[in-house]
Amino acid sequence: MVASRPLTGAFAIALGVGFNIPYAILAMTYDYPGVLRAPAGHALDLFAAGGPGLVLTWHAFALSALLMIPVSIALALTPGAVTRTPALAIGAAIAGSLAGLAQAIGLWRWVFVVPGLARTHAEPSASPAARLAAEQTFELINQYGGVAVGEHLGQMLTVIFMLMVSMIQWGEGRRGTGGIGVISAAALLVGAHEGLALALDQSGEIFSYATIAGFLGLSVWLCATGLGLMRGRRTEA
Repeated sequence: MVASRPLTGAFAIALGVGFNIPYAILAMTYDYPGVLRAPAGHALDLFAAGGPGLVLTWHAFALSALLMIPVSIALALTPGAVTRTPALAIGAAIAGSLAGLAQAIGLWRWVFVVPGLARTHAEPSASPAARLAAEQTFELINQYGGVAVGEHLGQMLTVIFMLMVSMIQWGEGRRGTGGIGVISAAALLVGAHEGLALALDQSGEIFSYATIAGFLGLSVWLCATGLGLMRGRRTEA
């Protein structure tokens, strides 16, 4: 079991770095995440202009979220954690798995739902009624599949996962890594309430910044956790 530590650490680092790649591409090519708060017609036309490459980038982003499932299980269900704090270990594995699934479901709307809406909206012969229907459907799927499931539920579950694993790390003496996890989880917790703020007709800008900071912290935490696992293995060897 100890021999698997370097592999688990490598996967944690790969995930911490990897999910930022499609995010950065989307930021450059699709004005993400700002486009989420743009008018539906603009978001659909911009999506249609992105072509197959944009769809594949969203697919890669969703797959990176799905990879959180095996990584969270491997990070949580270590022999030491299962022996010393079984409730935390099992809870973290469940929360991390559900977080990856919720965020992947939310992201896959861009792969399986939005392309058809974008084609309809961009069709020159489409009637005003057809374009309006595409915009209304986009807003509906974005609010439920994106804001409710992907952003709110997915981030809340990620917060639970990070806090539980950070508590395990703190108990094992890895307080620096555990502290990064707690701070990053706190930022994600604040950011997860952007949708609620918008539903209450309030500004969500500060929550958006908190989400960005939280996910950057998640990347740092995953990399620090992975490096710690790899260093621990070398020390034992």
